[in-house]
Amino acid sequence: MNNERLWNKEYLKAWSANFMLFFSFMLVVPLLPIYLHERFAAGTDVIGVVLSGYTWLAMLSRAGSGYMVDTLPRKQVLVWSWFLLFAFFAGYILAGSLLLFAMVRTLHGAPFGLTSVANSTVAIDVLPNSRRAEGIGYYGLSNNLATAIAPTVGLLLYNSFHNFDLLFGLSMAVAFCGLVIDACIHLPAQAPFMAVPQSQMRTSWYSKLFLSNAWPLALNQVCYGMAYSVVATYLAIYSVQHPDTAGHTGIFFAVLSGGLIVSRLTGSRQLRRGRIWQNCAEGICVSAFGFLLFAAVHHPVAYYASALIVGFGNGHMFPSMQMMFVNMAGDRRRGVANSTQLAAWDAGAGLGTLLGGVLAGWWGYESAFWLAALVQVIGVVSFFVWCKGLYLREIK
Repeated sequence: MNNERLWNKEYLKAWSANFMLFFSFMLVVPLLPIYLHERFAAGTDVIGVVLSGYTWLAMLSRAGSGYMVDTLPRKQVLVWSWFLLFAFFAGYILAGSLLLFAMVRTLHGAPFGLTSVANSTVAIDVLPNSRRAEGIGYYGLSNNLATAIAPTVGLLLYNSFHNFDLLFGLSMAVAFCGLVIDACIHLPAQAPFMAVPQSQMRTSWYSKLFLSNAWPLALNQVCYGMAYSVVATYLAIYSVQHPDTAGHTGIFFAVLSGGLIVSRLTGSRQLRRGRIWQNCAEGICVSAFGFLLFAAVHHPVAYYASALIVGFGNGHMFPSMQMMFVNMAGDRRRGVANSTQLAAWDAGAGLGTLLGGVLAGWWGYESAFWLAALVQVIGVVSFFVWCKGLYLREIK
């Protein structure tokens, strides 16, 4: 029986800070298309371009953040990235034009990408080795809870006050709380900073920034990020136009996150037993069914059922996929493993936001949701044909 403590004080700090990180962003994400339409009269295609810039810069920042986290003082990187993330929220309030808002939103992606990589790597540092897979699963509960609560709170505040400055100010305050929490975290003495061996220091720039042996997994992750981002970005503005779902976006996200939370709790036990790729396979198949249901059946029951199914599937998929990246990287390249996975997710999210907006402008939001279902199915096929075998060969 393993008696090593999973929920230690430092892990709880990293867990709580991650909750603050995602809460501050998810508070406004579903409402940004509405804000851009109301404040700047932006069309659907323009909204897609403006909002996709953030995910692209987050992806680019994550590409280098893993190397920074592995080679520079980890806590300093974490605190400075948190400060920049907090400060950029003020730009949302001050931006007086669509161009300026687009610039602020795009630039905000950089500290978000770096903070998420640094915080997740710190969480792994403070976990006991024997509980790492389980801890990674539970770590994701923090952003799942934020995803459940924040959109609901944001939509409630919007419907009550119709004041976007209030929402942006609240996001800024929550980000400041996350900064304070992570500033108080204490890393163990053995947490590596300058831990990259000299042999790795002489490798190509690509190998320094990315986990090059895991690029098929990264392409696979792009599909899942793309599918999720289409629904997360365009659901609120779609729901406004349909009487069956109008005003129920917050409930959709709450149901989706409920599925994520239940899935994390059950999936973490599976990860502890070593069922890593199996857990991932189950999750992506379940999630694909949820996306297909959402795109194909336009009925309130299917609307909420698809949210629960997608949430349950993604809750199994994401921590399992993260553990696959970490296992393929080894202890010395945890930061690069995390940044490779998250950069791939961001690349998919950027593509989903951009292409979803274009398709919605041409043929309506239903076409964008079919795109989400299609790329999720492509991800499932590529996992079984390609990624499963690669992972099993690499960890032997």
